[in-house]
Amino acid sequence: MIIGIDTGGTFTDFVCFDGKTLRQHKVLSTPQAPEKAILQGLQEMAIELDGVSIIHGSTVATNAVLEGKGAKVVYIANKGLGDVLKIGRQARKELYNLTPIYQPGAVENCDIIELNCRLDANGKEITPLAQAELEQLKEKLQASDCEAVAVNLLFSYKNPQQEQQIQQAIAPHLFASLSHQVLPQYKEYERGMTTWLNAYVGPVMQRYLQRLQAQLPASQLSIMQSSGGTLSAEHAARFAVKLLLSGPAGGLNGALAMARQVGIEKILTFDMGGTSTDVAILDGQIRLAQEGKIADMPVAVPMVDMHTIGAGGGSIARVDEGGLLQVGPQSAGASPGPACYDQGGTQATVTDANVVLGRIQPDFFNASNLQLNRNKAFVALQTLADALKLDVYQAAAGVLQIAEQHMAEALRLISVKKGLDPRDYVLTCFG
Repeated sequence: MIIGIDTGGTFTDFVCFDGKTLRQHKVLSTPQAPEKAILQGLQEMAIELDGVSIIHGSTVATNAVLEGKGAKVVYIANKGLGDVLKIGRQARKELYNLTPIYQPGAVENCDIIELNCRLDANGKEITPLAQAELEQLKEKLQASDCEAVAVNLLFSYKNPQQEQQIQQAIAPHLFASLSHQVLPQYKEYERGMTTWLNAYVGPVMQRYLQRLQAQLPASQLSIMQSSGGTLSAEHAARFAVKLLLSGPAGGLNGALAMARQVGIEKILTFDMGGTSTDVAILDGQIRLAQEGKIADMPVAVPMVDMHTIGAGGGSIARVDEGGLLQVGPQSAGASPGPACYDQGGTQATVTDANVVLGRIQPDFFNASNLQLNRNKAFVALQTLADALKLDVYQAAAGVLQIAEQHMAEALRLISVKKGLDPRDYVLTCFG
């Protein structure tokens, strides 16, 4: 028996296959403790978990980065190179803006410790790492309230000895992210950023997977990674940076397998969730990118090549300062969720607009025991319609038109704007 579990921002989805029968289930996600939704869904499906293989796609690592809720990290570098992550490539997001607004990232608050040690470009030791340096490092870490350490020394991918010395000196309760293990290649900025991200999300992912495994002791748990393959839970906890596109990568695998069954090579995938929409272009195989980004930070580990926008079922509709209708990227998520979920949400969302227009029927909504409240959807859309001086149906149609335009533009971006004719591809939708 195989169980697939995908934790999204709004729903947690289950697929169970026992060799003969395929069963599906859906429950609302519990973002504060994602394992609760998983255990709830498994209980409702009444599955005997002894010896079962579970493959899990998770957004825990992704959300920790996007929401700035990772661990406190101490960054360790060679003397004189502690500011590499803050300087970056000196690339500006708005090249011609003379008055750009500076937006500090999570790495800005990172504590930095520089050590007097050095290797040359061939990995030969120039300045050994003295025991006195290690003792001072221990004292500084003990005085810090950090949860994780990111170690990024020059040319460690040629010779990991000095990083290994640091690892031995670090207290065992601290999560250690070492650049020669996370990304053993040149370019110290990209390597350092990836190592720091691994330390930033590592403790969060480690605690989550430990809680999940403790509740599923008799099951074999595998985690989907960003490249489309799977990792053991133990390995995933140590290299959480490989999980930043965990959920979407599973969807691409499924779409590709389905396309092959019907003899189609070229597909445009369209994965709409509650919070975001992911699109990708596949030509017989999943494309991997080595220079991906998340929250404007480079992630140099292999990741599926896809484009993500903040438009989904939970995307909030609002009227901006100029009186224009806007949809997303803010989302109502699972809590409180769209107004029609009757969980306390009052803002109009894409799902509410679909309910008002009859495109989603409450009697056929498949999500555990969740009953849609059509009246709450009407109230939320009426508030929006009053602000726009439209009737409620016109407002709902406008919400969907804008959301769909955002999604269509994402598909144009990965096809037409890259010189590819979308007429050569089959649009494959899931979510």
